[in-house]
Amino acid sequence: MTQAPVHKTMTASDWALLIALSVVWGGSFLFVGVAVKELPPLTIVASRVVMGALALLAVLYVMSLQLPRTRQAWGAFLGMSILNNVIPFTLIVWGQSHIASGLASILNATTPLFTVIVAHYLTDDEHLTAQKFSGVIVGFAGVAVMIGAAAMAAWDAGILAQLAVLGAALSYGFSGVFGRRFKTMGIPPLATAAGQVTVSSALLLPVALIVDRPWTLGVPSTGALLSMAALGLVSTAFAYLIFFRLLARAGATNVGLVTFLIPVSAILLGVLVLGETLAPRHVAGMALIAAGLVLIDGRLVSRLKGFLSAKEPATRGNG
Repeated sequence: MTQAPVHKTMTASDWALLIALSVVWGGSFLFVGVAVKELPPLTIVASRVVMGALALLAVLYVMSLQLPRTRQAWGAFLGMSILNNVIPFTLIVWGQSHIASGLASILNATTPLFTVIVAHYLTDDEHLTAQKFSGVIVGFAGVAVMIGAAAMAAWDAGILAQLAVLGAALSYGFSGVFGRRFKTMGIPPLATAAGQVTVSSALLLPVALIVDRPWTLGVPSTGALLSMAALGLVSTAFAYLIFFRLLARAGATNVGLVTFLIPVSAILLGVLVLGETLAPRHVAGMALIAAGLVLIDGRLVSRLKGFLSAKEPATRGNG
């Protein structure tokens, strides 16, 4: 079977998928922001992964694909589920019980900053370059601006919530490096997604039942129930389907552009639906984090260098 070519230059349909993915993942912060007002974090996270797992397993069945049965594969699913679902989902939901969804999305955008640091120490082929290191410094300067010295001195629930979301981003950084093994194991990406959320469901559902005892909670509102369903079916299952389709068409580097778009989607949804506002320091911090991501991504910098080098001969000639 001939594989579809990977687009080095993004087509209009690729950009449409990328924007859709940013809205779907950015929407997860909105859905959490609605649900967390009425439901405890573990119940929200467990419901999300259970619904996501059921939907992805159904997709695998329709596509006549099967999950691997080896101990090695399920051990890898276990590690990926902890790093990519259990830890970050729980920390983000808990964090959003104390901070705005837009702020959480900006802090979560630091994931690439943590990823390049983790990859530098845990891989042999992704070492920090001077440009990437500069991006990390600028990005974390943005985090410092967002949190602020006064908040650090207060050390209240708000600062702990922001640190929790940063902890989620760090966990995502480790998952990005850990997940590289699935390609060498020959496990299809969609099976990887289904396997990890299935294991996450097995880990989180019993804990949520024991800790939250959801049957003792009041009946959630329609908005909270719809947000829970959207988290599991849209921001998890459907998002993975878009992600892997775009990954096959445009490549991992282009898919990484979604990091820049998720905070924009999350902030707009938070403002329009939840009536949230961001302080000036949050906007300034977001700008610095974006600048750091631009340096780490490198494409814009390379194009600027190429543009300037192309202009040099003409400039010298005019002298």
